[in-house]
Amino acid sequence: NHSIMSDGKIKKSEVEWKKELSPERYAILRTKGTEAPFTGEYYTNKETGMYLCGACGNELFSSKTKYESGSGWPSFYQTHSNAAVEMREDQSHGMHRTEVTCSRCGSHLGHVFDDGPQPTGKRFCINSASLQFKKKD
Repeated sequence: NHSIMSDGKIKKSEVEWKKELSPERYAILRTKGTEAPFTGEYYTNKETGMYLCGACGNELFSSKTKYESGSGWPSFYQTHSNAAVEMREDQSHGMHRTEVTCSRCGSHLGHVFDDGPQPTGKRFCINSASLQFKKKD
């Protein structure tokens, strides 16, 4: 595949992403949109499995680290691996937040906050539309 770089990262044009993703997924993953709280398909998901990037399939979060935060979005206290996501300062909308992106394709997933449960104290607040769920057999 021409879009996988030597470092394993996926590079595609926005035209290519637009062709591959639904309009909702494109708006969130590629233009940093947000789904309305309490509306995402994985918000109440309790099944066992792995949450993958909705754009490239990178393994991001295990269902073992998902918890009910009351925020209205799927929340996790830990990523699947330290390399799964990248975090960036986000000053948009007059707020100081930390954006969470997929480390493989750079797609927007959500934000991380320091009000999560132990052992990490983190709350990865992630849009359902940024995710795919792979149920464990």
